[in-house]
Amino acid sequence: MENIIRVSVSQAGQLFGVSSKTIRQAIKNEELKYIVVKGRYKINFSSLVEWSQQSTRRSNQLKAQGLGQYVDQWKIKNKKYSPSEKTITE
Repeated sequence: MENIIRVSVSQAGQLFGVSSKTIRQAIKNEELKYIVVKGRYKINFSSLVEWSQQSTRRSNQLKAQGLGQYVDQWKIKNKKYSPSEKTITE
């Protein structure tokens, strides 16, 4: 069984750099996969990633205002501690 990550509407907006209203509109338009738990939407994270890449504008918002703005900070700058290509398995 696959582990599915689900987030709330407000979390999705924060993570992807868009408003909650935009997320709710995507739910209304059936662009996102979700379930309802205790009257609240829980959105499938993988569907959010796919949805964010379908539009250049949303993709840019992800990079500028969402998680993407932190990617450069996560990169390993000290090559001494970078994983060796030999030890990485796919």
